[in-house]
Amino acid sequence: MSPRKYILVLPVLFASLFSSQKLENLSKFVNPIIGTEKMGHTFPGATVPFGAVQLSPETDSLSYEVNGKYNPDVYKYCAGYRYEDKTIVGFSHTHFSGTGHSDLGDFLIMPTVGKLKLNPGTAQKPGSGFRSRFSHQNEKAEAGYYKVKLDDYNILAEMTATTRVGVHQYTFPKSDDAHIILDLMAGIYNYDDKNVWTYVRIENDHRITGYRQTNGWARTRTVYFAMEFSKPFKSYGQKNFDTKQAYRGFWRKWNQDDNFPEIAGKKIRMHFDFDTQENEKVQIKFAISPVSQANALENLTTETPDWNFEKIKSQAQNVWNKELNKIVVNTLSEDDKVNFYTAMYHTFINPTTYMDANGEYKGLDQNVHQAKGFTNYTTFSLWDTYRALHPFFNIIQPKRNDDMIKSMMAHYDQFSLKMLPVWSHYANENWCMSGYHSVSLIADAIIKGTYTGNPEEALKACIATSNKRNYEGIGEYIDKGYISAEKIGTSVSNTVEYAYDDWAIAQIAKKLGKTDIYNEYLKRSENWKNVFDKSIGFMRPRLSDGSFKKEFDLMSTHGQGFIEGNSWNYSFFVPHNPEELMKVMGGKKKFGGNLDELFSMHLPDAFFADTEDITREGIIGGYVHGNEPAHHVAYLYNVAGQPWKTQSQIRKILTMQYKAKPDGLGGNDDCGQMSAWYIFSSLGFYPVSPGSDEYWIGSPSIINAKLNLENGKTFEIEAENQSEKNVYIERIELNGKPFDGYKLKHEDIMKGGKLVFFMNYKLKK
Repeated sequence: MSPRKYILVLPVLFASLFSSQKLENLSKFVNPIIGTEKMGHTFPGATVPFGAVQLSPETDSLSYEVNGKYNPDVYKYCAGYRYEDKTIVGFSHTHFSGTGHSDLGDFLIMPTVGKLKLNPGTAQKPGSGFRSRFSHQNEKAEAGYYKVKLDDYNILAEMTATTRVGVHQYTFPKSDDAHIILDLMAGIYNYDDKNVWTYVRIENDHRITGYRQTNGWARTRTVYFAMEFSKPFKSYGQKNFDTKQAYRGFWRKWNQDDNFPEIAGKKIRMHFDFDTQENEKVQIKFAISPVSQANALENLTTETPDWNFEKIKSQAQNVWNKELNKIVVNTLSEDDKVNFYTAMYHTFINPTTYMDANGEYKGLDQNVHQAKGFTNYTTFSLWDTYRALHPFFNIIQPKRNDDMIKSMMAHYDQFSLKMLPVWSHYANENWCMSGYHSVSLIADAIIKGTYTGNPEEALKACIATSNKRNYEGIGEYIDKGYISAEKIGTSVSNTVEYAYDDWAIAQIAKKLGKTDIYNEYLKRSENWKNVFDKSIGFMRPRLSDGSFKKEFDLMSTHGQGFIEGNSWNYSFFVPHNPEELMKVMGGKKKFGGNLDELFSMHLPDAFFADTEDITREGIIGGYVHGNEPAHHVAYLYNVAGQPWKTQSQIRKILTMQYKAKPDGLGGNDDCGQMSAWYIFSSLGFYPVSPGSDEYWIGSPSIINAKLNLENGKTFEIEAENQSEKNVYIERIELNGKPFDGYKLKHEDIMKGGKLVFFMNYKLKK
C-alpha cells in the first residue's frame, strides 16, 4: 500500500453519503437516451457524477477525412453513439457530452463469439466485421448503468462505472470460441495520424496494462490504463494494421501476433480468448489514469476492490440519487419530471475529474502535479458553460465549482503562455470558440462568495489573459476598441464577447476595491458600441479605417463577423448592460419590437445552408436556442417593460426545445449548458449576466421545488395555480412579502427561504 494520502476512497465515500438522510428515488426519472438522436450529441452509457470514465457504446467510428476530403458525417458522431444507427461497434471509456466537436473514444472493447474478426466492418454489412446489430427494444440506459443485447452474438452487455473505472459484464452463450476485442485504434473524430502510439503489457493471464498517445483535438494526450478480467483468458493475440511497422517488427525473430507479452504500435487491435458456459458472466474492470500505468492499477484496486457488479452498479446509482436530490421537484407531467432530472443528470457529467485516486494529474506543462486541497477537473467548454452551467453550480454545486476554478488557476500557473482556459481538456488547450470566458466564471464565483482561493491572484490571471495582444485580435481590440473585419472572420462576436468579459473583470476589481482597474475595464466593457451601427440599429462588422462593412447581410451566418449566429442574434448580446443597448437601439418600443421580430421572423433556406450544426428543431423564428449566444435573449423583454412576453417565450422554449424522447434536445447539449438553461428556466429565473449577483425572473414551469443547498439551508419555490395555460405571473412573494421587479438576488436563494409565483392565463401589463 502506498504511503500517499488518498483524496478519495470510494467505500468510505459511499458510507458517508448515504448514512444520514432518506432520499427520494429520483434517478428513475433520468433517461440518458434523451439527446442521442439528431444533434443533441449526448451519450447513453454509464458514468458517475463528474466521472473521468464515461463507458458508452459506439455505433460507428468515422474518419475525419475520406479520400483526402472532409467527411461531413463525422460531425454526427461527436458522442460516438447515434440513436438512428442499427449496429454497435464496441464500448469505449471516454466521451464528451453534447459537444459540437470531439475527441476521446479511448479503449474500445467488443465481445464476440465464433470466428475471430479484427476489423469492425461497416454498418451496411455488419457481418463483415466484429460489430453487431442491436435493437432499442433490448437496450436500457439509466443513471450509472447501461445494457444492450448484441444480437449477432447473443451476448448481453452491461456496464457501470466508478469515477475512474469502467466495469463491464458480458453474459455469453456456451462457446469454445469466445473473444473480447480491445481496439486501440478506435477513437472519436479520427484523423489518420491521430493515434501516435499505443503500448500494452500482459502482466498475467487476467491483467494487462498500457497507454495510448493521441494527437487529435488535444494535441498531446496520453491516457494510461489497467484492465482486469474476472477469469483467466486461455490465449491472446494482436494484429498491427500499420503495414509499415508490421514488416520491421523484431526483425522477424518473434511472432508478435500470438501470446507475446509486450505490444507496441500505432494501429493495434488485440483479442483475448475464452471458453464460456451458457449464460456465463465475464467481467472486466478497466481503469484509466492521466499519469501512469501504476496509478491506473491503483485506481482500479482502490475503487473496485472486488468483482461484485451489482454492488458497484448500486453504488453508482446511489451517488446519482444523492446528487439529484439536491433539487426535489414536482411537475405538471411525468415527462416534465423526466426532462428536469435528465437535465440535472447532463449538467453533472462535465467538467470531468482529472486526477488519480492519490491526487496526481498531468498539467499543461506535461509534468505530474499533486492536487492539494482540491479536486482537479478538465473538460472546460467555457464559451458554452459560463452562461448557465457554472452559475447553476454556484447554487447547487458550490464546492465543486470552487474546485473547478482552482483547476483553471492551476492551468494558468502551468501554462507557458500564462492564460486561463478557453476550451481545455486532458492537459491541453484547444483554443475553440471566442472570448476569454474563464474570467466570467471567476467573477461569478467571487461575487457570489463561492471561490475560496486568493482573489487577488485570480484577478491578476484575468487581467493577464485579457491582455494577450497576439491572441484573436485582442491587441487591436485594446488599441481601437474593436476588431476589424479584415483581422479575423469573427470580428464582431469577438468584440462583443470581450466587452462582456471585461465587464466581468471590472466586477472583480470593484469587489476588491481596485478602483483604477475597475474604471479601466468598465470603459473596455463599452467597446460593443464600436461595432453597433446606429444607422441600422444592429451589430455590424467594421473595417480598419473605421467605416462599417458595406457588403452586409443581417440574416447571414457566413462571412459577416459572427460565430454560431448572425447579427440578429449578436445584436442582443450585451448581457452586462442591456439598458444601454436598449437606449442605443432606439428605446423600449423599438427594443421590444426587435425582440418580437426575432421570435416571429421566417429564416431563409440560406441560413440553414450556412450553418451545418443548427437544425430547424432548435429555432423559433430567428431565435436559435440550439446555439448559446441568444440564451439570455427571451429574458430581455423584462428591461423593455414587457415581462409577460418573457414569460410567454420562456414557456414556449421549454415546451418546444425539450422533450422526453431521443431527439428531445433542439441542439447540442454543449457539456450541460442547454440542460442548465432548462433547469433555471423551469424554476423561474435565469443568470442573464454572470458576474452579477442577480437572476432575472421568467416563468416557472414546475409546481414546486425544494433546493437542498450545501450550506444546510433550503430554498423553496412554488407556482400557485400552475398549468400549461397559466404562463403569466400575476404576482410574486418572497418569504411572505411582495416581491417587486424582475431581479432575484443570489443571497435571497443561499440564505434559504420561499419564493411563490402566482400564475394566471391572463396578461398582466
